[in-house]
Amino acid sequence: MSLIHYISCPSCHSENIRLAIKAVDYTVSHQTFEIWECVGCGLRFTQDVPDAATIGPYYRSDNYISHSNTNQGLVNRLYHMVRKQTLSAKYRLISSATRTKQGKLLDIGAGTGAFVAHMQERGWEVTGLEPDDVAREKARTDHRVQLLGMENLFSFPPDSFDAITLWHVLEHVHDLHPYIEQLKKLIKRDGRIFIAVPNYTSYDAGIYEGFWAAYDVPRHLYHFSPDAMEQLLNMHGLQLQYSQPMWFDSFYISMLSEKYKNGKGNNVKAAWNGLVSNMKAFVDKSKCSSLIYVISK
Repeated sequence: MSLIHYISCPSCHSENIRLAIKAVDYTVSHQTFEIWECVGCGLRFTQDVPDAATIGPYYRSDNYISHSNTNQGLVNRLYHMVRKQTLSAKYRLISSATRTKQGKLLDIGAGTGAFVAHMQERGWEVTGLEPDDVAREKARTDHRVQLLGMENLFSFPPDSFDAITLWHVLEHVHDLHPYIEQLKKLIKRDGRIFIAVPNYTSYDAGIYEGFWAAYDVPRHLYHFSPDAMEQLLNMHGLQLQYSQPMWFDSFYISMLSEKYKNGKGNNVKAAWNGLVSNMKAFVDKSKCSSLIYVISK
């Protein structure tokens, strides 16, 4: 297995980096990984991660919901209960931000295809990309949508899409800068890019520290703050229009984090921490557990 050891920030390339925290892979390997932080731009990143060719085994778990669509366990059942609402909210956000009711959309990291199917049902012409062949097959059987492999990302002509979406995907991408540059190339002049990622400066992240489930090492290569995201976009000539909180994430992440912290979970405490996190984010949305960044050229 080939590991990536950073001697400089993978975003801004500053060599002023330091160890921030350690976290355990509770999903697959139970290995401990170091998370480092760039003093310059604020990005956190997982140190000594497997490279793109060897990280695959860390995704092989029946509990990895984006690939398996599993309903096992209370946390995953709740995830499915609120998914219909979150899909509708994403549709409204995209239609509002692009001022387009039925445009062309590229969904990167489409998982088992629920979002692709939802947007197609509302008249959008959607292309979905997903690296995992099992997830692509589930998309075909569960939602009757045909997803393409990730190798197609660099084959589309410029200015192809009114909207490009990455729902909790960018933190998984090894080739960070080439991906951002390709998004810029593919989006139309008046189009919008939507990037959703966890926010390590949130209240719930501070409460759970190394047990915070959204670190999800080593699958999450990068851990963004709002400042780190904006600096990354600026480096590529992209403009952050605004950010949108993902209110359900604080509860979902807190429930998983409680399970990681004490081995069996505490749903009452998790619900309280998720609620308090959202209350703080209501005052200052930059403190929300996860954020959707709405981006233009």
